[in-house]
Amino acid sequence: MAEETAAPAPADEVATSSAATQVRDLNWQAIRAAVDPNPVRARMRSTVERLEALLDSPEGPKLLFDANRASAEDRVIQVGARDETQPLWIIGDLHGDLLALEASLALIRRHAEENGGAPPQLIFLGDFIDDEGHALEVLLRVFELILESPDRVCVIVGNHDEALSFDGARFASTVSPSDFSEFLNENSGDEWIPRVGKLAMRLTARAPCALFFPDGLLVAHGGFPLADLHPQLLETGDWNDPQCLVDFVWARAHPKARKKLPNRFSRGSQFGYEDFANFCAVSAQLGRTVTHFVRGHDHVEERYAIYPAYREHPVLTTVALSRRLPRESFGPYERAPTLARVLPGVLPQVYQLFPPPELVREAFPPAEPSTPLEPDAEGAS
Repeated sequence: MAEETAAPAPADEVATSSAATQVRDLNWQAIRAAVDPNPVRARMRSTVERLEALLDSPEGPKLLFDANRASAEDRVIQVGARDETQPLWIIGDLHGDLLALEASLALIRRHAEENGGAPPQLIFLGDFIDDEGHALEVLLRVFELILESPDRVCVIVGNHDEALSFDGARFASTVSPSDFSEFLNENSGDEWIPRVGKLAMRLTARAPCALFFPDGLLVAHGGFPLADLHPQLLETGDWNDPQCLVDFVWARAHPKARKKLPNRFSRGSQFGYEDFANFCAVSAQLGRTVTHFVRGHDHVEERYAIYPAYREHPVLTTVALSRRLPRESFGPYERAPTLARVLPGVLPQVYQLFPPPELVREAFPPAEPSTPLEPDAEGAS
């Protein structure tokens, strides 16, 4: 498999990847077997009991980057110096896409075997649920990855994860679609399925909303504190202010706009490239250099985007979705999910996976006839 790498760049000259690395030659038969939901559900009781015990332990789960928290309540983590020889991967929105998850894990495992280095570390950008996928199984697999090596997995809060709630009797959600909360309620008589939902909420309640890396990389699900919060942030230095946390989780990127006005009547305000540049300046004043940004949240058709307008401060959006979601109106049904490998001082390298169209349709039977993905239809850009 061909690799594309980029040399570290000065903080004011962050490089962007010229192309995604396209991956077509994974062991799709093995991935097909891994996507079978039955074995995942068969392990559900053991997985739930073990993760409950881990979260209940006095020392906590000790997930990746937990040691860098300023306090137990810190959810905007300033990451210290890390061993750059340890591979660090970012997996964006899954929305129940068990196929994209298993394909991503297969690539990560193969990359580790071929390079003979340290075990890989994983950052998930949240949004594990909703959109009629295999949300239960995706959550269980993420739980299993945590149990296997807690110190190698970091879960970032997504807006669909944060929107899930439980009032003691029923689950609810403040976003649409919210089919996972409906699924949990439909299975309220099952002992274990509701416990999966409650465990997901426990993870979300303590999970970070953003990571600041020493090379200038910012990682979050959505955005960053928008312009109307900057004076207060400069005064207090409180990254964990509730309004700041909302913007890290909910804000959306406009691909071309210079500036967008924050709308506090909605959690999903947009930002433009000058808004991001202004935030970078504010963050630097508070001792956190930001030069580039990796996020999910926006389901771009090619499943990744590097916006030309953000040239001075590059932004990468990456989502791991192998099919067109029910709320997406256009484009082919079969998609090429992406993930990103972190490289020091540059925008991460994107990997674009191409599951066989029949495997996508087998994992997610379309409601209507679809047009198969052409061999090179979703090439790098």
